[in-house]
Amino acid sequence: MLGAIGVVFGDIGTSPLYAMKESFIGPHPLAVDHLHIFGVLSLIFWTLMMIVTIKYVLVAMRADNRGEGGSFALLALISSHLENRQKGALLILGVLAAALFYGDAMLTPAMSVLSAVEGLTIIEARLEPLVLPLSVVILMGLFLIQSRGTAKVGAFFGPIVIIYFITLAGLGIANIANHPSILGIVDPRWAIAFFQDDARLAFLAMGSVFLAVTGAETLYADMGHFGRKAIGLSWVSLAFPALMLNYMGQGALLLANPAAVENPFFLMAPDWARLPLVLLATCATIIASQAVISGAFSVTHQAIQLGFLPRLKILHTSEKAAGQIYIPAVNWGLLIMVLVLVIGFGQSTRLASAYGISVVGTMLITTAMLAFLLFKVWRWNRFAATATIVLFATIDTAFFMSNIAKIADGGWVPLLIAGIIFTVLTTWAKGRAILRKHLDDETMSLDVFARTTAKSIHRVKGTSVFLSASKDGVPPALLHNLKHNQILHENVVLLTVEVAEVPRLDPADRLEKHTVADGFHRVIVHYGFTEEINLPRDLAPLTQQGIPLDPMRTSWFLGRQKLIAAREIAGMALWREHLFAWMLKASESAMDYYRLPANRVVELGSQIRI
Repeated sequence: MLGAIGVVFGDIGTSPLYAMKESFIGPHPLAVDHLHIFGVLSLIFWTLMMIVTIKYVLVAMRADNRGEGGSFALLALISSHLENRQKGALLILGVLAAALFYGDAMLTPAMSVLSAVEGLTIIEARLEPLVLPLSVVILMGLFLIQSRGTAKVGAFFGPIVIIYFITLAGLGIANIANHPSILGIVDPRWAIAFFQDDARLAFLAMGSVFLAVTGAETLYADMGHFGRKAIGLSWVSLAFPALMLNYMGQGALLLANPAAVENPFFLMAPDWARLPLVLLATCATIIASQAVISGAFSVTHQAIQLGFLPRLKILHTSEKAAGQIYIPAVNWGLLIMVLVLVIGFGQSTRLASAYGISVVGTMLITTAMLAFLLFKVWRWNRFAATATIVLFATIDTAFFMSNIAKIADGGWVPLLIAGIIFTVLTTWAKGRAILRKHLDDETMSLDVFARTTAKSIHRVKGTSVFLSASKDGVPPALLHNLKHNQILHENVVLLTVEVAEVPRLDPADRLEKHTVADGFHRVIVHYGFTEEINLPRDLAPLTQQGIPLDPMRTSWFLGRQKLIAAREIAGMALWREHLFAWMLKASESAMDYYRLPANRVVELGSQIRI
């Protein structure tokens, strides 16, 4: 529970920094009066209750794929129960959710750190010119230390988040004591009265109210790290009460002093406590940013394993926890985009217009995927399933529509980012399918090859391992080796790596071996989509099964294709073929990705027109 509070709730925990402020002085300002204060707070309370408590904690977090949560885990859990046509639609939804998550991973650090540092202007207005440079320095520092590992960053800042949540509650209680009537906002009639007074303005305000639940998706995505029970109990016992006490405290402050709307979070504190509060909030925003950065690394790793991204350099930052990884390309890409957003928007109020739309898009997709789950996998009672999905879909759609109003003010930014990433993910997946079909069309049956061609070839001592994308036929690398060197080893292993639609597999199910003919073996290595691939380590048991894998007498043969985009060959649009060819060229070498010994690897290249 302590770990979950320190990491999982960092994002949603920093929402009080800006949610109330943006609701009143955002793109669609509200009068700071009794009706609007109670109306906004009632909307925040019921939004947190319906979306976080009911949708995520009670329903979505039960949909774990062997303990893992998140879009790809949910996609893998459902897809095995669907027909091919339904799988296609679901696949697009899952990839789109992942693309939207990357947009959120860029906006969360920018929005949260900028909001915290802006607290300095409450202490001293003349410090305003320092806000942007300080935010840039903090963000650069955060991304520079990522290579040291999530555990070290979390261990340092985690306990601070506990103190931060206690402070949220303390500030709220101190202000509620001045206006105890603010506790009445739990009555949904205040939200209804807000809509009855001005339905259009209330609908537009929902776009800012939604900022209170940004980070809710992290509860589900990080379930594999801490477990459903720990996250659920942490939310109900600490995070939710602390957040609502703080929001009600801000409301009580605004009832007493409407001018405090310029930054109610920091103005709740007495003068002497504001600088410590700025420092505490900045630390909390750093850990909130850490959560989404770590999430981006995890999602990228899953996307690579499931075939939506090319191989990237992945560094494991912990000897004990396999899930703690660092991906340099993702880290530096995120840093560049975060700095562009901070410098481009300049203020958290402007950035708030861009924030939220990617999160609500992801939530809407999660609801659609939950519909498949409830009807096709869990097979709930039709009435209960329909009522649940209609409730979630109505709430998500309402927030999505209200956030669409922010597109012109900056909401187009995360949509553009998501569109680019969606194109990259789908281009790689389709390009791989085209490439594999091309290679399969030209392959030779292993059975025929082993009993005819191979019998007349000179055999030398040792073992050769040929990596093959397909578990049928002879890999192109073997044919190229035969063409140029005209020899075969005594033991030939045709090796295929298969990633299952589950996060982890039992080590006993790792290897699948078939002996095809004298000295020819087909081996399939199975992994879950969150597991680290290390072929020399995982193939070691083959030695006991009659295949000698002496490191000094085993050669690894890899095929490397150079793609030539051809307009006359049906496949993808020419620009997508060029993009796929570039991604293939820029991908991490199979030698490094599969942890193969550099001095025992032979790469055989070929050109392919697609």
